[in-house]
Amino acid sequence: MATPESTPNGTPAPRATPDGRYIVVRGRLWRRSNPHLPAVERERLVRDLMHARADVARANRANDDGLRRDARRRVQQAKEGLGERGPAWWDDSAPDYNRHMAVNTPYREWFLSGAAEQTRDGETG
Repeated sequence: MATPESTPNGTPAPRATPDGRYIVVRGRLWRRSNPHLPAVERERLVRDLMHARADVARANRANDDGLRRDARRRVQQAKEGLGERGPAWWDDSAPDYNRHMAVNTPYREWFLSGAAEQTRDGETG
């Protein structure tokens, strides 16, 4: 059963950085969705993303490069719309550390303090 600290399948939910800009997965920062998106738009973009990801999987099973390219383009488009890729959604001119290892960013001390996620085997990830 999912708890506020876990995902629907019961695995630990990724922890968010104190400023809410990133989640940490296996020690790497991943940009969160723009929290200022209207709910209806967010739901549409998430739905588009899930359909596009399913189409990537279908294209991979069919070994169809054309379908794969189109589906990946749609994944990228949805992620940009959500703010997870493309220009950063914040406007305070802070740099974007998307996909950087947390220990190589200004989040290092926070991450090393143990405030970030724990991996399944209990080691700081």
